[in-house]
Amino acid sequence: MRFLLTRRWILFLLAVVVLALGCIRLGEWQFQRLQDREQSNEWTRANLQGEPAPVEDVLAVGESLPPEREWKRISAGGTYDTAETVVLRYQTRDGQAGVDRVTQLVTDEGPALLMDRGWVATANTGSAPDDLPAPPPGRVEVVGWSRADATGDSTAVDDGSTRAISSEVIGAGLPYPVYGGFVDAETEDPAPATAPVRAEPPDLGEGPHLFYGIQWWFFAALALFGFGYLVFDERRRARDGSDRLPTGRRPVSRT
Repeated sequence: MRFLLTRRWILFLLAVVVLALGCIRLGEWQFQRLQDREQSNEWTRANLQGEPAPVEDVLAVGESLPPEREWKRISAGGTYDTAETVVLRYQTRDGQAGVDRVTQLVTDEGPALLMDRGWVATANTGSAPDDLPAPPPGRVEVVGWSRADATGDSTAVDDGSTRAISSEVIGAGLPYPVYGGFVDAETEDPAPATAPVRAEPPDLGEGPHLFYGIQWWFFAALALFGFGYLVFDERRRARDGSDRLPTGRRPVSRT
């Protein structure tokens, strides 16, 4: 086993250890993501079954929506400001291209609430049709699901449209305060003449995190097993070589 003390084998061992530890850490990360997803699903199931709460009990002006409050049912009353409508581009349903219409509901309390009123089919161009379904005129009572803001470059608003909803970004261009987060509309009273397709229910699956975690740990075990096998094979070849004479040489006969 002296070969293990050579520079080549020491470096090889270090590389295998680093690889195995990296795979173990990635596996732990996937298992942590699984736990986070399970917790999120638990909150979501409870929120979906709850009675609608007043919007001010769930959302707050200038504050992001905590994860445990997402998908809570909320109720609010106010008037739609159709002049400040934002189109959410590149939304698909069953392979059909479309857009969502996000209209500000100026609530009775004063702040505006970003309402994703639903989906409308369009041509596959990313642009919105000119005849988007209008919201109900006058005062409206709405019920919907609270949603957390998106982040990143996709939230930029360009010519009245965006790829993801952010109350912070959209609210920066509005003349009134805005609740943090937004709401996927469930019902409107009075009902609109033409209603968009309402939001789809959330995905409560656990995702592939368990499989990925097991996969990374398998890679770690495979790396260690492979190193052990190479050590065994090297030791076996060294032992076999010492038990036989070098190829092409014969014993010297002495008389």
